[in-house]
Amino acid sequence: MDAVSTSPLAEPLDAERLNRARAAFAEAGAMDGVIQELGFSDEDSFLAAIGAALRMDVVELGDIQVDASLVSQFPLRLIHRHGLFPIGRDHDELVVVLSDPFNMEAIDAAGAAVGIPVHPAIARPRDIARLVREHLGVGAETIEGMLAQADTQGDGIQLTDELDWDESEAAEMAQQASVVRLVNEILTEAVEARASDIHIESQPEGFRIRYRIDGVLIKQPAPPEIHRFRAAIISRLKIMARLNIAERRVPQDGRIKVRVAGRDVDIRMSIIPMLHGEGIVMRVLDKANMHFSLRGVGMAEDCYRKFNDLIKLPHGIILVTGPTGSGKTTTLYSALSEIQSDEIKIVTTEDPIEYQLDGINQIQVHTKVGLTFASSLRSILRHDPDVVLVGEIRDLETAENAIQASLTGHLVFSTLHTNDAAGAFMRLVDMGVEPYLVSSTVEGVMAQRLVRTLCRECRAPLDHPPSPEDLPRDFPYQELIDAGQPLFQAVGCRMCRGTGYSGRIGLFELLSVTDEIRRLASDRAPSPIVAKAARDAGMRSLREDGWLRVLSGDTTVDEVLRVTRADYA
Repeated sequence: MDAVSTSPLAEPLDAERLNRARAAFAEAGAMDGVIQELGFSDEDSFLAAIGAALRMDVVELGDIQVDASLVSQFPLRLIHRHGLFPIGRDHDELVVVLSDPFNMEAIDAAGAAVGIPVHPAIARPRDIARLVREHLGVGAETIEGMLAQADTQGDGIQLTDELDWDESEAAEMAQQASVVRLVNEILTEAVEARASDIHIESQPEGFRIRYRIDGVLIKQPAPPEIHRFRAAIISRLKIMARLNIAERRVPQDGRIKVRVAGRDVDIRMSIIPMLHGEGIVMRVLDKANMHFSLRGVGMAEDCYRKFNDLIKLPHGIILVTGPTGSGKTTTLYSALSEIQSDEIKIVTTEDPIEYQLDGINQIQVHTKVGLTFASSLRSILRHDPDVVLVGEIRDLETAENAIQASLTGHLVFSTLHTNDAAGAFMRLVDMGVEPYLVSSTVEGVMAQRLVRTLCRECRAPLDHPPSPEDLPRDFPYQELIDAGQPLFQAVGCRMCRGTGYSGRIGLFELLSVTDEIRRLASDRAPSPIVAKAARDAGMRSLREDGWLRVLSGDTTVDEVLRVTRADYA
């Protein structure tokens, strides 16, 4: 469009009155009754103030010539559902006027439908209604009611109706508009199912959706017709994550913030082009379900006491090891929460920052501008910290900086990717760190895994008491006999969605460094020799900790076998 006629500039609403206006629109869907309450003399001055506060143009529709062909290509469902109307193009953007300026869902839906950026503007609701009547006929309000009734019949019927349309461009855009609710349901269902990740994977015939629940991927049932909407679903998610919807050749990363059932949820999204289309993985970070407590991570009492002593040392390095998704970040955050106080300054450098911790200074690594773990760690030491958390030691430079920090009187927490606690020493030496530096600075190493816990609603004892031949060779069968308790099995019920498991618990292997272990580390001793010395000093292995969880009825033998290997192997 050539020009947009806007109202004169006005003073924006302050935060308190803006929130009242937003609440009024949410409750009534219109501005009636709130104009005088907020101290405005008429509708125009109110709209001008709203526009100034939200940085939106206020359009005088009487001066606008609407492109009829643009209206014919725009999804009618959006016009009726959200009270918006397309009035033209401004360069590469579609200009859409809204009767409710706070309706961000309408803006997202319009962008998903047309596939180009949307420039929202505000207009008088009665003027928008006039445009609807002029371009869509006097029966438009009746159509709106019919659409609302169709929506209450479920998404399956709605999708079937969409598939009856032809393959024109207008029909394809209408199909994209119809997936807005579908995408919201995918995200809502994932949060309600306690999923940690959502996988949307392109297949030759369409795509499949899987949720990772308690560490295991579970395929989600979906109607076959959903495959026709693959491109629309991906575009919708890209728009929500503020990514380039036209770019399909390179990976993209974004973030979505949503509110589900009154809970704030962050979603980290990664898109990668694959053989049959783009694949999406979304990490779901449900803030309401995260409570960082060292007691709450599930350590046995003796392990908790030893680790609690380690994290209160004045200086040194404490490492947490394990594969991706083994709960390392949760353990470290819980440790920081345990020692946090007004007398201690804690600074972290992370990639990415998964959760914001009150009272702790957190730095987001940004490698593209040179802010790496190593460079940020050098800068952190100039901020007079007492405790430093380095998200991961990946290279020699980061390892050397962490060791230098510990030698200068700082307590350093970090993570490594090793199979067990004893392997951390050789891993640092392999990076190029001098063995004597490793042995003199590392104070403790915690290896961990996560296993699923049995659903308390449906778990049941094994049908027959197991014999030694039925169990792994290293299972403490005599302890089972002495305890006189049965082993439990997973059954499955409505509460656990038929899996037999609900939630996860940690298995921990805590290596406290002794003089003997320091000597072995300094001599470049192999990991099995270090592990034997640690076990002689009282360390309980991951496998042994798992068997304790089985004996207590928390999990099953199969779960321990899934995440650990035998100590005799």
